[in-house]
Amino acid sequence: MNEDAPDPSEPGVPVGASPGPVPAAQPSGSTEEPAPTHRPLLERLGMASIALVLAVLFGAVAAASWVGGELFLAIMAGIGALMTAWAGFITITRG
Repeated sequence: MNEDAPDPSEPGVPVGASPGPVPAAQPSGSTEEPAPTHRPLLERLGMASIALVLAVLFGAVAAASWVGGELFLAIMAGIGALMTAWAGFITITRG
């Protein structure tokens, strides 16, 4: 048990008291944010290709759901396909 912690059974110690001192926040040396770095092209192409595969899978679920008569699932999968394709496109263009 922590010997520095106050004993809660002692009078004058409030219920729920902290078991020890709280350290003060340390000020940082600099308030400037570092310059943003861009991902390498190979990494961006890899992430975009993963997004493309997932978008195709979402599209297949949307098509199968549409044929099967599940309109809500088809719409949701179609939206997922579009959003995933958009994220892949943004990954390549923004870096």
